[in-house]
Amino acid sequence: MNIFKLGAAVLALATTFALPVSASAQSKGKVLVVMSSAHELDLRDGKKYATGYYLNEFVVPYRKLVEAGYEPVIANPNGDMPVMDANSNNKLFFGGDDKARADALTYSKGIQQLKHPKTLASVVAEGTNGYVGLFIPGGHAPMVDLQKDKNLGKILTSFHESGRPTGIICHGPIVLLSTLQDPDAFVASLIANDGKANSLSKGWPYAGYHLTVFSTGEEQQLEGPNGLGGNVQFYPVNALAEAGAHVESVANWHSNVVVDRELITGQQPMSAPEFGDVLVAKLNARTH
Repeated sequence: MNIFKLGAAVLALATTFALPVSASAQSKGKVLVVMSSAHELDLRDGKKYATGYYLNEFVVPYRKLVEAGYEPVIANPNGDMPVMDANSNNKLFFGGDDKARADALTYSKGIQQLKHPKTLASVVAEGTNGYVGLFIPGGHAPMVDLQKDKNLGKILTSFHESGRPTGIICHGPIVLLSTLQDPDAFVASLIANDGKANSLSKGWPYAGYHLTVFSTGEEQQLEGPNGLGGNVQFYPVNALAEAGAHVESVANWHSNVVVDRELITGQQPMSAPEFGDVLVAKLNARTH
């Protein structure tokens, strides 16, 4: 796809994949993996985009967690099988290595719990104390349901208050808005551009945090006919900055991972390998 002119730096990111490995009997602990149940993103002017999770943003960190001895537990709003964004099944996100792309796809198909996730409501009911960390992959799907999911807001708040590692990549950091008192009103204000959003963000747990998210420049590259085919209703960078975060972006399609207290964020698909390594290191430091 022409929209993904990612430059020579991308070619250094090839990753080799193997079939999924079961969690070790000597697991270092469970890591909650929160995914979206959304299949479609509403764009401006009534247009829609078929969305889902990004293959490498999910598989690369997930596999690193498993190989490091952690036990991922997948959950989403509806307890249904998350769908993959078809545009993410692209070798450009694997350093131009089509075998790495194919192996990642095979790996994802071998994750049985991906077919039957827990519901976020059941996680809230059980409590989050049994999890040592939280991981949320990106794709545009989190902008549909997770950014306003009240159960996820409770889950994030519990990880925030206890200081447990919380790793979120690409569009994923938009889900931090779910911890607002009224995320629906906040998002509606952003879309309407009525100037009220800032007043609706009072008490946001992540105010003042340094983080990154899919950049406006990257989003604008995707909004053409070969990508989304339309314009997003608002840009994640603007939303998180309006809520009170310090958003740090680097050049389009270059790896960028930002750590602030318990929060680890990655800018886009090219950040997935580095993001996975930093998340594992953060978990290891805490569990030890």
